[in-house]
Amino acid sequence: MAGTLDILQIQELLPHRYPFLLVDKVLECESGVRLLAVKNVTFNEPFFQGHFPHKPIFPGVLIMEALAQTTALLTSQSDDKLGKGTTYFLAGIDNARFKKQVIPGDQLRLEVTYIKHKRHLWSFDCRAEVDGELAASAQIMCAAVAAEA
Repeated sequence: MAGTLDILQIQELLPHRYPFLLVDKVLECESGVRLLAVKNVTFNEPFFQGHFPHKPIFPGVLIMEALAQTTALLTSQSDDKLGKGTTYFLAGIDNARFKKQVIPGDQLRLEVTYIKHKRHLWSFDCRAEVDGELAASAQIMCAAVAAEA
């Protein structure tokens, strides 16, 4: 696996599309170890109309979703048996913490580190940072379901 992925390569691995694809680019990947990606937060995203009109804040649940999508990308790059068409489902979130508000103009750096896996369930330690400050963290589990032949 190359150390980086652009948006077109990400779209080959994840089924999500606008407005729900929340990873813009993979900056670094160590297969089976860690992955660093970014989400560029822009004011023209549809949820800012209602969250909140007077003070736009990137929703915490979407930070968790962005981290979950990042775990799927690391999983896809860590197991040769998981090919194109594999679907990754969010299976659990533990110890979620939100430390800093994320606002339009921020670049959310998403870092996930492999903990373990058993069969199709994979566990990760996850961090989201803005400008070197922790915005959110959690342990996230995803389930990888290979495409049927």
